[in-house]
Amino acid sequence: MIGYFATAPLFGYLGDRLPRRWLIAAGVLAWCAGTMLSGAAGGFASLLCFRILVGLGEASYGTIGPAWIADAYPAAQRNNALSLFYIALPVGSALGFVAGGAIAAHWGWRAAFVVAGLPAVALTVPLFFCPEPPRPAPRAARISGGWRAAAANYWGLIRTRTYRLVVLGYVAQSFTVGGFGVYAAAFFERRHHMTFAAADRFFGLSLVAMGLVATLAGGALGTWWQRKSRAGYGRLLALSAVLAVPPAFGTFLLREEAWAQASLVVTMFFIFLPTGPLNTMILETAPAALRASAMAGSIFAIHLFGDLWSPLIVGALSDRFGSLRDAILITLPVALVVCAGFWLRLAGVLRRDAPAPPEPGPANAGCLPGRSC
Repeated sequence: MIGYFATAPLFGYLGDRLPRRWLIAAGVLAWCAGTMLSGAAGGFASLLCFRILVGLGEASYGTIGPAWIADAYPAAQRNNALSLFYIALPVGSALGFVAGGAIAAHWGWRAAFVVAGLPAVALTVPLFFCPEPPRPAPRAARISGGWRAAAANYWGLIRTRTYRLVVLGYVAQSFTVGGFGVYAAAFFERRHHMTFAAADRFFGLSLVAMGLVATLAGGALGTWWQRKSRAGYGRLLALSAVLAVPPAFGTFLLREEAWAQASLVVTMFFIFLPTGPLNTMILETAPAALRASAMAGSIFAIHLFGDLWSPLIVGALSDRFGSLRDAILITLPVALVVCAGFWLRLAGVLRRDAPAPPEPGPANAGCLPGRSC
């Protein structure tokens, strides 16, 4: 996490100024090296350093990859392309759980790290042959200015009302997801007397399935809604957050194990539903020449103010109250309520001040309402 969010602004700055395929290739190779070296770690300090290197590599790919895709597709196709990009998260998680567990069972956990990192070396090769899509701004405009200009760009993004509302809602959603990821299995073990292995397996499979299904469904629904209304993406974000709140509370209040499990699955469906439109809006609420910076700013914010702290806060409250359920109830579902509030506000702004339809093609450099471009 430290390597990821701390270096994301750097790669956002570089991604708007330098050739992106070289930056992505370097990031993937760093991720590969950190992953394989994790299998050779001799102690906590070395393992920590190698995991930070993994985060650094992910920051390169996570900030620059979506901006590259956004430049390669016109506005009408951009959300579908990004939704396909983001299904890599649940698919990769599934492969990691299944393949990593099987390798570790037969050859040990160190071998699992080495095998996980090897394919990335081969996957960097095609990057050097991929033609970069045309950027939406002249190169001179991208590279002008130094760190002060970069700081001014990030400050400009913060002052953009629609970008700010998207990211603030995303921070609250990430707070919930981070807490769910750490404590959902433990809650079912304590509350419903499942074995931890069974609870962990249920949560992992639900996460993978809902991540895949909901991300694809949300991408298709968001594209359809945006064609009907220029506020379509914002309305989908608001609707998904509102619908996630009741099952989130139900997951931790229902006494029957089956109903609680069903509520968890429904909650995760609505949490993952806006994944494609959410990241599309992050890119489209910023000037097109600053798309990598916009993605980097959101990554920095959601981790620093969201899922980095939620497990610690829930754990501290659980220790204080002597009840994991009470600690979760006053934090994670409430964070979804906060998320719904920001995204309902966003939908209202978009509905009231919808812009003219964007120009087709990757050269579109327009912004959504809330910023003077």
